[in-house]
Amino acid sequence: MGIEINRFQGEVDEELLCPICSSVLENPLQAPNCEHAFCSACIHEWLSRQPTCPVDRQNITPPQLRPVPRILRNLLYRLQLTCDNSVYGCTAILKLDALDSHVQECEFNPKRPVPCELGCGLVVPKDELKEHNCVRELRSLMQAQQTKLVEVQAEVAEGKFQMSEQKRELQLLKDYMLAMRNANPSLRILADQMEADEVRRWAETLPKARVLRWGGMISTPDTVLQAMIKRALSESGCPPHIIQDLMENAHERRWPTGLSSLEIRQLNRRQYENYVCRRIPGKQAVAVMACDNGHMNPEMILEPGLIMIFAHGVE
Repeated sequence: MGIEINRFQGEVDEELLCPICSSVLENPLQAPNCEHAFCSACIHEWLSRQPTCPVDRQNITPPQLRPVPRILRNLLYRLQLTCDNSVYGCTAILKLDALDSHVQECEFNPKRPVPCELGCGLVVPKDELKEHNCVRELRSLMQAQQTKLVEVQAEVAEGKFQMSEQKRELQLLKDYMLAMRNANPSLRILADQMEADEVRRWAETLPKARVLRWGGMISTPDTVLQAMIKRALSESGCPPHIIQDLMENAHERRWPTGLSSLEIRQLNRRQYENYVCRRIPGKQAVAVMACDNGHMNPEMILEPGLIMIFAHGVE
């Protein structure tokens, strides 16, 4: 609804009054054809009962309403009026366009947020400060947080369940495709392509990495280190059907001929810079995937890829 006219200093032009509430226009909107202006709240309430202009009865609908011209807005903004908190003692006279910012900071505003001075750290409306009880409010806040925590935990549990179900359904589909692939050569090609696409999509989710010190490569990782890398691969979303192959390719005994011994690796060291490496999240290790490295000499890459673990030097 509009702003009471008795709050304004001097006379207010009739063009700045809402024909519905007879108060000064508040958030005004204009009819499309006749260009009569109304308070936004007033005209929407009116149109909810009858779709016509309150002045000349022309048909209008809410979507047809539009902002008033800038000249009308400027005339409104220049009007001077008393603060909303004048009944609480504020004597400020200000322009309409400064009213909202003043009210928020007005020291007489009973709803102005103020910090509790008793040490609880909460911010409460000024008019509630006398009744404020730190222990009660903190207890209420803790209960609300506890309720929210329970809701979040329930959402996480539901998300895990849904993910588990999706993984189970996906595995069933893969098992079905595997069975069909063994029975039908054309489906075997389709299944192979689907698996290759899945590997490529996963590889693209890993950030590209740069190895600064190839000499820090661990070519014979122990069981504990391999278990850590395997877990990181699984958590990164690595397709399950290649995890074991990748982990076996983390040891030099499975590496291609171009990496099969320390002496050969030293001879081929310049070729390392041509590798496209993907960082394994949170680890000093990279995945050198065959789908990323088709440009490499076949003696330097394996399907589905290599895992290279380092003591340091991966960024």
